[in-house]
Amino acid sequence: MTTPLACVRERALRLDGRASDHDALLERVGERPFVLLGEASHGTAEFYRLRAEISRRLIEEKGFEAVLVEADWPDALRLDRYVRGGGEDSLDDAFADFQRFPHWMWCNHEVRDFIAWLRRHNARQPLATKAGFHGMDLYSLHRSAEAVIDYLARVDPEQAEVARRGYACLDHRGDPFHYGRNVAFGLSPSCERAAVGLQVRLMERAADYLEADGRRAIDAQFFAEQNARVVVNAEAYYRAMFGARVDTWNLRDSHMTETLVELHDHLRRQGGAGKVVVWAHNSHLGDARATEMGWRQAQHNVGQLARQRFGAERVLLVGFTTHTGHVTAARDWDGPAEHRWVRPSLEGSVERLFHRSGLDRFYLPLSPTRAEPLEESLLERAIGVIYRPETERGSHYFRACLAEQFDALYHLDETTAVEPLAPGSSWQREAIPDTYPFGV
Repeated sequence: MTTPLACVRERALRLDGRASDHDALLERVGERPFVLLGEASHGTAEFYRLRAEISRRLIEEKGFEAVLVEADWPDALRLDRYVRGGGEDSLDDAFADFQRFPHWMWCNHEVRDFIAWLRRHNARQPLATKAGFHGMDLYSLHRSAEAVIDYLARVDPEQAEVARRGYACLDHRGDPFHYGRNVAFGLSPSCERAAVGLQVRLMERAADYLEADGRRAIDAQFFAEQNARVVVNAEAYYRAMFGARVDTWNLRDSHMTETLVELHDHLRRQGGAGKVVVWAHNSHLGDARATEMGWRQAQHNVGQLARQRFGAERVLLVGFTTHTGHVTAARDWDGPAEHRWVRPSLEGSVERLFHRSGLDRFYLPLSPTRAEPLEESLLERAIGVIYRPETERGSHYFRACLAEQFDALYHLDETTAVEPLAPGSSWQREAIPDTYPFGV
């Protein structure tokens, strides 16, 4: 019987730093309208770089129309305007709306380079075929409410005043955690009914608001509807954080999937094919049914929901892994970005298996029907915006069946930390400890 190690060595394709590295993946994409590109950490430069390279080819060669990323909708909207040639922002100013932790996820040099390329690409395209850049997350409760009011103030001042009064119950000094806690403990009224009502009215009056002809007016209405949807789902999310019956992970990933669905439908309504490439963490994009998330915690994610909603044959899930190197991460939530050393992967993990192959950097096609050795349950590492090597096994590893989790995977044995646009004094290059592995 073929071993997992032999399977990797037999089927992997070495990467040599050329555009042709992605030929096999592009062939696998075919006519699929959804390509979901993951990452094993939120702070690895190579993951961002590879996703940018793949996305460029998807846009140029496969007609993909939008990049949807694990960022808040209103924050990414300013970048979307920039890449489409709108507004007066410079390239650096276009990142200014990313104010909350963790800034480096999107305010980094790899994303900056991709945004600059996307603007140049779009400059050669008619308005109808310019590729967009959008956020899919739901943390922007107050900013999205403000965006809805701003839109209504331009098209329906009377309804804007209704929105101001309706969203007033969200006002807890701009802190959504305070709102969720106060509502959960009966200290403040819930804004659920008002948020849902405003979203419904905004959609019902869309025809009236779209009397102005043209794609820009249609996009503006859609962007407002998305912000209203964020308010509804974020309000539920922050309330659920302080309850015991609702899994906030599921609420968040359901919202992100809903955003993907709505963006796909919006593009199709404008005459496009609705082709969207997604950038998010492996934990959101690898099918949760093939991981401990689904087995033990009854959690779903975007990869699973997209396969179920659109059909597995129309969705390509691509993971990214690394064995060691450096990463940009914080030690605690809301802490400063730091340049951190990533410990070599644990025995019994996917990453250690790939390291033992000796292939260094490679692309690996996966299929549960032809990769039986890789259906074995192995450990897999996930580093988010926080890295805690002192509790690495418990904090950063989970079990997964790789061949069912992803359709394809990129492995880079040693990687580097993504550099923030404004690194700060805490971002100092960290060397490998002299005492490793004996001093840990």
